[in-house]
Amino acid sequence: MARPRQPLYAAVMRRLPSIALVVLVALAVPVASGLGERHASASVAYESPYTFEQTFGTALRLVRVDLGFKIVEKDVSNGYLLFEYRSPESGGRVTQGSIEVVDGRAGVHVAVQLPAMPQYHEQVLLDGLVKKLATEHGDPPKKAPAGGGAPPPDAGAPSPDAGAP
Repeated sequence: MARPRQPLYAAVMRRLPSIALVVLVALAVPVASGLGERHASASVAYESPYTFEQTFGTALRLVRVDLGFKIVEKDVSNGYLLFEYRSPESGGRVTQGSIEVVDGRAGVHVAVQLPAMPQYHEQVLLDGLVKKLATEHGDPPKKAPAGGGAPPPDAGAPSPDAGAP
């Protein structure tokens, strides 16, 4: 004997617990995977009043000479350093670090990233760079005032002595 067809509502309500379970599991997997090993992705930044060449060279000397870290890769034309960072707090464990130096219209932007370390490690490295820049290069170069001073002479205007004999 054939069963009579149930209305659609009754069929959906009967399957609702299994549908809810599937949705719950689908949402829980990304959340659970995010609770595993965490890496900080923030970086600390600084607007350097020094030139690109001064800032990049000083950053390179800080990382390689002063701190003794191994330089993995450097690219002056693109303005970045990749290095192996060692902290006494991490038991000598090596983590990857980077310093990016970008020459823009507003000045030289410096970003320090140590993704596997707390942010204060990045800040300590950046503070060391700021101090080394001031020690090696003295006061930053003065910037020309924007819009200050007399306007340039008009190229199409007659000079004051143009009509004198």
